[in-house]
Amino acid sequence: MQRNIRLLIAFDGTLYSGWQRQNNAPTIQGVLENALATMTRTKVCLHGAGRTDAGVHARGMVAHFSTSTAIPCAGFQAGLNSMLAPDIRILAANEVPDHFHSRYSATGKTYCYFLYTGPVQLPTERLYCSHIPGELAPDTIRECLGHIRGTHDFSSFEASGSRDPDRDTGRGAIRTIHHAWFAPHPDKPGTFFFRFIGDGFLRHMVRNLVGTLVDAGRQKINARQFLDILASRDRNQAGPTAPACGLTLEKVWYEPLTAANTEDLP
Repeated sequence: MQRNIRLLIAFDGTLYSGWQRQNNAPTIQGVLENALATMTRTKVCLHGAGRTDAGVHARGMVAHFSTSTAIPCAGFQAGLNSMLAPDIRILAANEVPDHFHSRYSATGKTYCYFLYTGPVQLPTERLYCSHIPGELAPDTIRECLGHIRGTHDFSSFEASGSRDPDRDTGRGAIRTIHHAWFAPHPDKPGTFFFRFIGDGFLRHMVRNLVGTLVDAGRQKINARQFLDILASRDRNQAGPTAPACGLTLEKVWYEPLTAANTEDLP
C-alpha cells in the first residue's frame, strides 16, 4: 500500500546549488532523496513546493514523496535528521491524502529578504543577510511596494529560464502579491527586511524586486519610475538581482490567501 508523506523542511542553503537535484553539484533535493533511498531501500522521488536558488535558505519548505514502507512518520523525521548534515532539518513529517501535492496544492508562499545597510557587516551575519551599505528612504520604498500589491504581469522582474515564454497556456508572468512589507529589524540596528506574500513567484522575482526597490530607496528612481518599470514588462529596465544569501522561504501556504489570515503578520 502506497503512502503519501509530507515533510516540513528547514535548511541553510549556503553550501548547496539550490533545491533541484543536479548531477554534478550538491542540492537539497538530491541530499534528501539519497537519505530517503537509504531508509526505504528503494529509489524515492521527492516533490518540492518550488525551487530555491543556490544560497537561498528556507524555514518552511514543503515536500512530499510516495512510499510503501511501514516506517512511521516520526521515524522518518528522526531517521532523516540523524543522517543529514546539520544544515538541513526535518521539522515535521506526516501522512497526507493521495491527492496532496506539495507544489500543485499550494496556494502561495511567504518570502523574507534581510539586508544590512551599515558600513561593516558582522561576519556572523554575512550568510543570512546581504550587505547593501548606504542610507535608504523607507517612504519611497513603501510607495513602490504599493504598486506591486495586487495582480500584475511581473515580466520586468523575471529571470531568464523562469518559464517558456512561447507557451500559450498557463498564466505567464502574471502573479498576485497579497502583502508586501518593508521594515527595520526590531533587534538589529541597520538591518531591514522585506516580506512578500503571493500566490506564486517567478525565478529570481523576489531578488529582482529587492534590487529595484533598493534603487528606489537610494533615490536612483522614484515611485513613478518604478511603476513604469513594472508596466514595461522588460527585465532590462529593472534593477540588479539582490544577493541570494538574504532570501529565506518562510512558509508555503495551503490555506486561502486572504487578508483575514495574513493581516496579523508583522
